[in-house]
Amino acid sequence: MAPTFVFAGTPDFAARHLSALIAAGRVPQAVITQPDRPGKRGKRPIPSPVRALALAHDLPLLQPERLRARDLPATRADLLIVVAYGQILRRPVLDWPTLGCVNVHASLLPRWRGAAPIQRALLAGDAETGVCIMQMDAGLDTGDVLATKPVPITPSDTTSSLEAKLATLGAPLLMSVMDTLEQGTAQPVPQPGHDVTYASKIEKDEATIDWNQAADEVARTVRAFEPAVASIDGMRLKLWQVEVVPTDHAAAPGEILESSKQGIRVAAGDGAVVIRSLQLPVGKGRVITAADALNSRGAMFAAGARFDTPSAR
Repeated sequence: MAPTFVFAGTPDFAARHLSALIAAGRVPQAVITQPDRPGKRGKRPIPSPVRALALAHDLPLLQPERLRARDLPATRADLLIVVAYGQILRRPVLDWPTLGCVNVHASLLPRWRGAAPIQRALLAGDAETGVCIMQMDAGLDTGDVLATKPVPITPSDTTSSLEAKLATLGAPLLMSVMDTLEQGTAQPVPQPGHDVTYASKIEKDEATIDWNQAADEVARTVRAFEPAVASIDGMRLKLWQVEVVPTDHAAAPGEILESSKQGIRVAAGDGAVVIRSLQLPVGKGRVITAADALNSRGAMFAAGARFDTPSAR
């Protein structure tokens, strides 16, 4: 018999896991997610992907500002499954389920404990990441690891592509762990005390391209933030796809070296990148190719023009 559980999560990564659980016939007693938050520019509150999924399946839904044990269902579940919920759980909540709280974490712990493991792995240029199923304790992602699955990071991977890969790996791994916990056959492994890194919360200004960085760092910023932000001639742009190209140059960082239908080649602190797709803050604001950008703003992206270099953060 599968263990009973309550599910806590908020973004799409969590919703993917909840959807897989429901599809497998594992329906939670209740779903917990963050309260609806205002949309951009103060627009009406936007429900989380987990809230939308719970409502679509008529599941009991809880959205406390701060989760406390008294918010949980009257009937204790075997497990509290936590996937990118967005709150640190206090001891009374951790002690509520009979078999404990289990977390799906999007990294190979103890590397990238914390809020933004996927983006931090990309920004650091890691060759590999993965998913861990962890028995939660009072620390920040410090609990014993119950199962792990690695996945390579390819040169074309972005936050969204890695998130999809890790969710595909994480859901079946989670269900396997749930069964071993219910059967009493789980084999938790303490995390090593070395090689610990922290995936701190992403700050808005980190998405701004610093052209003084090496070309591969610029490209990793674009892949991690999807899009990254740059500005030229006072216009703020969003860069959706860039590619590192071997280039020897003596140009200033941010200077456009060449523009063609194939892309806009820009000097970095070391090497260069070619911008393949971008978004201008004009018209319908759709994502366009470099060729489209040159058709509408050829002078702006001509060779010799220069992207703004942000001041030191």
